Amino acid sequence: MNSTQFCLDELAQLVQGELIGQSKLVLSGLASLDQAQPHQISFVNGDKYLKEAQASKAGALIVTSALKDQLDHHQNFIVVQNPYLAFAILTHTFEKKVVKRGIESTAQIDFSAIISDDAYIGHYVVIGENCVVGANTIIQSHVKIDNDIEIGKDCFIDSHVTLTGETKIADRVRIYANTVIGGEGFGFAPYQGKWNRIAQLGSVKIADDVRIGSNCSIDRGALDDTILEEGVIIDNLVQIAHNVRIGANTAIAAKCGIAGSTTIGKNCVLAGAVGIVGHINIADNVTVTGMSMISKSISEAGSYSGGTGQFETNQWKRTVVRLRQLADVPLTKLVKQLDHMQARIESLESTLKSRK
Repeated sequence: MNSTQFCLDELAQLVQGELIGQSKLVLSGLASLDQAQPHQISFVNGDKYLKEAQASKAGALIVTSALKDQLDHHQNFIVVQNPYLAFAILTHTFEKKVVKRGIESTAQIDFSAIISDDAYIGHYVVIGENCVVGANTIIQSHVKIDNDIEIGKDCFIDSHVTLTGETKIADRVRIYANTVIGGEGFGFAPYQGKWNRIAQLGSVKIADDVRIGSNCSIDRGALDDTILEEGVIIDNLVQIAHNVRIGANTAIAAKCGIAGSTTIGKNCVLAGAVGIVGHINIADNVTVTGMSMISKSISEAGSYSGGTGQFETNQWKRTVVRLRQLADVPLTKLVKQLDHMQARIESLESTLKSRK
């Protein structure tokens, strides 16, 4: 457990909130409402949590003004407009951080590399020729950084990450364990029954404040670069192919796969296990629901879904049979049947109106 302690007034100042209660109450951590103890602070994120909040043993609560008025069992509050955002800010205060700086003795660094004096390079890190590691950047153990890689300041590169393909990483980027950035894209030219490998000559460019989870693969471009704009957040187990461009502040959940040369706009959300074909464009502010398959460009903002919702197994089997039967019926026949039904409906409506 983190032993760092703060007074309630210090925490209120950090989130620019209004303090109500004991200003010098000492708190040593964050906790959920049902697990919090008197030395911890929790947050109430809406009316549906009021019952839990009343029963909570938390020493202080982060609330809105309206919520505070309904919590008569508590005395210590930080009042803010957005309790969840305030909670997010305070997680950084209580987070355990790597404070060690310098280069471990087992690291292997080429003499041409430029490493900031206040960076940390962990055990068994390998850094190639002409690399740059910026100020206050943390490189954990067993990271492999190939030639001509640039990493900005205040970055965090977790253990067993591989950076290759002349990748360029800006500031405050976080990359988690076992991810590969800049690997060879899946490019082949078919000829006479064989696949002819295309050497990938592009790179990967990652802008400020990007977060990439563990076990992800982001391929270098074939000719043009693969680009992640500022603020993109990526969950674990995501594949991003060569020449993809992802717009600022887009969020991508686990197990998504994005095929090559696709452009995704700003402020998009891809839920879990979404698949996107290559060479299409997706507009800004698009949400794609889980396990959808996107097979053509999306030109307007909004929410999109693909695939079929959940059925009980026997119902699903019957549905599949009907779909197959439907597929065997010529489209022209279906259109004629629909036109006939529409004509019948219009005739009935006309008859009913004439009788009134």
